[in-house]
Amino acid sequence: MSRNDDARRLDRRTVLKCMAWAGTGVVWTVAGGVPRSAGLIGAARAAAPGGFTFVQISDSHIGFNKEANPDVGATLRSAVEAINALPERPAFVVHTGDVTHLSKPAEFDDADQLLRGLKAGPVHAVPGEHDVLDEGGTAFRGRYARESRGAGWYSLDEGGVHFLALVNVVDLKAGGLGNLGEEQLAWLEDDLRGRSASTPIVVLAHIPLWSVYPEWGWGTADSEQALAALRRFGSVTVLNGHIHQAMQKVEGTIAFHTAMSTAFPQPAPGAAPSPGPMKVPADRLRRVLGISRVEYVPGKAPLALIDAPLAGGA
Repeated sequence: MSRNDDARRLDRRTVLKCMAWAGTGVVWTVAGGVPRSAGLIGAARAAAPGGFTFVQISDSHIGFNKEANPDVGATLRSAVEAINALPERPAFVVHTGDVTHLSKPAEFDDADQLLRGLKAGPVHAVPGEHDVLDEGGTAFRGRYARESRGAGWYSLDEGGVHFLALVNVVDLKAGGLGNLGEEQLAWLEDDLRGRSASTPIVVLAHIPLWSVYPEWGWGTADSEQALAALRRFGSVTVLNGHIHQAMQKVEGTIAFHTAMSTAFPQPAPGAAPSPGPMKVPADRLRRVLGISRVEYVPGKAPLALIDAPLAGGA
């Protein structure tokens, strides 16, 4: 059996789990490294008030107009409407990259106009490789990361959770693998120094920090150095985009999650000659696009995530 056959079989199990999880609105949690569904979030919040909810969107690709989705603005608008329909207003929204398709000013303007319709707190974003096609990502940083360091990395705190916004789309390695670089890794270690191991950590980056499928550049070459600095923390959630499909992995106390796109799907790892926009029947498109709702409840439990396709609402 070929490596691609293995990847397809593994990915089919993963995707089937994700489809059932998203389609039924089941909350996915991780306890002791074991993924499980849970309906106890309301009870947990009552027992430990003070948590909050935020929403992840990714890969909007504003400016894309090919056959896979000729109107990406409409599907991003649907994502905004799904967020606005949530019963609880999110504290903020995170966008894990590829806000635009070609980094053009008009594309950023169009994206901003749509995102201004959010009934939520601020938008915190990290760039995708499609957002840094201009002079080193200047336009992206000017809109979404004005207080950032280096190529656009930064950190922030919300409700007792420490957020790390990393950039791994500059100076890509062979095959398109992501790269953090020595300067950013040094900043990361310095940022984490002195923080209690009990502090919940959420990491945002565009390209996955785990090796989903290196043959397609779906991984980050120097991610292990970053993960080494994170392993002492009791709850780490890593949120990525780039691959346009929901997949997850757990390593000890680190839970990895990739998000669906709001623009178009990509093939499962190894299921096509190469990655790229994948056309599906028009009536199925919004079933493979979506948002992710992330809920933090103070205590020892990790963050809970719910993937919701645009066709079914949040």
